[in-house]
Amino acid sequence: MSYLKRHGTRRVPQWAPIPGSGQVPNSAGGSTWEVDDWARLRRFLILGSEGGSYYASEWALTRENADAVERCIREDGLRAVAEITRVSEESRAPKNDPALFALAMAAGLGDEATRRAALAALPRVARTGTHLFQFATFVEQFRGWGRSLRRAVGGWYAGRSVEALAYQVVKYRQRDGVTHRDLLRLGHPAGKVSAGNPSLEVSPQHAATFEWIVRGTVADGLPRLVEGFIRAQEAETPKDAASLVREYRLPREALMPEHLTSAEVWAALLEDMPTGALIRNLATMTRVGAIAPGSDGTAKVVAQLGDAERIRKARVHPIAVLAALRTYGAGRGARGRGEWNPVREVIDALDAAFYAAFENVEPTGKRLLLALDVSSSMLGGQVAGVPGLAPRDASAALALVTAATESRYETVGFFAGRGGFHKRGGGRFAGRADGLTPLSISPRQRLDDAVKTVSGLPFGGTDCALPMLYAQAARREIDTFVIYTDSETWAGDIHPVQALRDYRHASGINARLVVVGMVSNGFSIADPADPGMLDVVGFDTATPQLIAEFVRGAL
Repeated sequence: MSYLKRHGTRRVPQWAPIPGSGQVPNSAGGSTWEVDDWARLRRFLILGSEGGSYYASEWALTRENADAVERCIREDGLRAVAEITRVSEESRAPKNDPALFALAMAAGLGDEATRRAALAALPRVARTGTHLFQFATFVEQFRGWGRSLRRAVGGWYAGRSVEALAYQVVKYRQRDGVTHRDLLRLGHPAGKVSAGNPSLEVSPQHAATFEWIVRGTVADGLPRLVEGFIRAQEAETPKDAASLVREYRLPREALMPEHLTSAEVWAALLEDMPTGALIRNLATMTRVGAIAPGSDGTAKVVAQLGDAERIRKARVHPIAVLAALRTYGAGRGARGRGEWNPVREVIDALDAAFYAAFENVEPTGKRLLLALDVSSSMLGGQVAGVPGLAPRDASAALALVTAATESRYETVGFFAGRGGFHKRGGGRFAGRADGLTPLSISPRQRLDDAVKTVSGLPFGGTDCALPMLYAQAARREIDTFVIYTDSETWAGDIHPVQALRDYRHASGINARLVVVGMVSNGFSIADPADPGMLDVVGFDTATPQLIAEFVRGAL
C-alpha cells in the first residue's frame, strides 16, 4: 500500500498543489498561489520588470505584467489610475517608469472616464520634464495625439509657475530624442488651456518662455533662470561658470560639459544642490576634488545626507541610496567608466541615509524570524535595473531595515551551512544539501558588507517551508516569519503554509507569515484565505511599516 501513502492533504510535496487550494504551477515547477491582478499591478509599479528574472526574460516578464495592468484598467480604470498615482506621488517605487507606462496604458486603452482621469493625473505622475518625455513616448504605443492628449500636455506646461517651468526646461532638456520643443508644438498651449482642472491662463512670461523654447527667440519677460542658462552656455572659463551658478542658482544641466571637470564649479553647485542630485553626483564630485577627506565639500555632503527629514522630503528612494553606496564604495563605475578614491565619511553617511529613506517604523517587540531566500532563482534579474543588484542581495538590505528597528529577531538564509539546519531526508541541489543557516548579518555592520556576505553564499534548492521546519525542530518561539523570496519554491516535501500550520499546532503560538515579494512575477506562497498571512512588495518604501503593523495585529 506504499503508493497510497503518497497522497494526503496535511502534507503535500511542493511540486503538487494542495487539494482544493486553487494553487497554480510556478515557473520552477512548484505549486503556489497566483496573486490577483491588483497585487501584480502594485508589484509592477514598485519593482518593474527591468532585467527580467531567473525564469523569465525581460520581454516575457514585461508582457505578463502589461497584460495584468490592462486587465485592471478594463475592470476598474478609475481604481487603476488612483493606484498608479498613489504609488508614484508617494515615491514608493525606485523608478517612476512603470507608473508612467501604466498611466499611458490607461490614457490609451481605458474607457472615456478612465482616459480622462489618466490625463488629469498627468502632472501628478509626470512631475519632471524627463517624466513627461517618457510618458509621451509610452502613450504613442497605445493611442494617437488627439485633442484631449494635446490639451493635457499643454496643461502640463501652462499649469506651472513661470519659475517652475523655467527650471524644468533648463534642467530636463531632452530624453530619447524627445524635447520640449516637440511637445510644445503638439500641445501648443495658448489662450486658455484645460487639463481636467479649472482653465489656466497663459501669462506673457509663459508665452515668452514658449517662444524661446520653440523658436529660440530671446525677448523681454524671460525667466531669470533662462537668462542664466543663456549666459552659462556662453561662459568662457570654469570660474565664470561657477560665478553664474551662484548668481542664478543654476543646476548642473545648465552648464557646458567642459566646465563640469572643475572642482570650483562643483563646489558652487554643491551650495544649493537637491539631495537626489547630490547622491547621483557623489562619484563625480570626488573624482574632480570637490569632495575630499576633511574638506568643506565633504562636510556639506555628510550634513545633507545626515538630515533624515530632508531625505524623506526629497523623496529619495532607498534603492537610489543603496545603488549609490555600492557604486561609490567600489571606487569605479558599474560599467568601468571613471575611478575615484571613496571618502569614508561619505560612505558612512550613505549607510545611515539608506535607513532614513524608509518611513518611520515603530518597533513591535515581537519575536521575528527573517528568512532570506538566497537560492539560485534569486540571482536572476536586477532590482529596479540597478547593475549587479540581484533580488537576493536586495533582500538582505531590506531585511536589515526591520532588523534595525526590532530587538528580538533572528536572520537565516536558505542554505545548509556549518552549524545550520539540515532538513531530514532533504534533497541536494548543485551538489549541496537543502537546509537553512543563521546569518551573521546585522544593522551594526556596514550595509554593503552585509549585502556582500549574502552574495557569496552557496545556495541550495528553493524550499520556503524551511523557516518553519527549522523553528519547530530548534524549538524557536517565533511570532512572525518574514520570508524574502520570489515564491519560486519547489524543493520541499511539504508546502510552506502546511509547515506554518504544523508549527502553530506544535508550539501553541498563532504565528503569522509575511511574504516579501522580490520579483514582479505572479506568485506567492501566502494563502490568501488565511488572515494570518500577508503578501507585500519588496522595496516599497511602506513595506517595513506594513510588516510592523501586521506583526502587531493592526492589519
